[in-house]
Amino acid sequence: AVLRWADNPKNRIAAFRALQLLPGMGPSTAEQFVARFEQAGYSWNAFTAFQPPAAVADAWTPFAELMVGLAVTDGPWQGQVGRAREWFEPHLERIYDAAHVRAGDLVQLERLAQQFATRDQFLAELALDPPAASGDNAGAPYLDEDYLILSTVHSAKGQEWDAVFILNVADGNFPSEFSTGRSDQIEEERRLLYVAMTRAKNDLHLIAPMKYYVTSQPKNGDRHVYGARSRFLTKTVMAKLDTITWPEVHDPAEAPAATNARVNVAGKLRGMW
Repeated sequence: AVLRWADNPKNRIAAFRALQLLPGMGPSTAEQFVARFEQAGYSWNAFTAFQPPAAVADAWTPFAELMVGLAVTDGPWQGQVGRAREWFEPHLERIYDAAHVRAGDLVQLERLAQQFATRDQFLAELALDPPAASGDNAGAPYLDEDYLILSTVHSAKGQEWDAVFILNVADGNFPSEFSTGRSDQIEEERRLLYVAMTRAKNDLHLIAPMKYYVTSQPKNGDRHVYGARSRFLTKTVMAKLDTITWPEVHDPAEAPAATNARVNVAGKLRGMW
């Protein structure tokens, strides 16, 4: 949070998260400082001018020095992660139950930062592929840990699973409707689908909805729009796949006959009183 705030002073979410790491800093005090920070034109000098409540006073000066230092963009940026870690470590015992585990996570983040040339690249990677869990020592396994993994395509890079289900393989999703303006964007979307499909070791299932139901309709309503198969699933590709339609289509003669149900509205209203 402190790195995100230093990278973008207007990031209110990062600001509130960073401020409330301080002991004694509640939402109202954080709101007061953010308001003054904005009134000062997002100047980092606002940190030295702010008079925090007594409960926050001892922790404020080190925090202010950290944020002002992180805002400086001269020289290699990787050391900023180390400075943030050194500031945050004394707060771990107060905030987290397994403080030693979190401390190890911070060390790993510091090492990971060495792989990125800029802070922007590092923060973007964390946003696209955040860590799934803390790096504690292995313990007793849980049976439910291996049943289902939900993943974005970006986070799936480099992974492999026995069975993979890719949802919404329809135009508008693959490719995204926001990435069809240029040929290079469409090609990038094609590569994303390729990455997703090649994560499967044994079984690959491509889910392509035939209908998208419209919201705000009666419980048994059938208003819908038809989905279009992804343009990447060409005839050549489809010839390599087994096509299954679900649910199975039944003989219309087997369907129960429709009945004209009559509702006594007046009687129901009288029954309410």
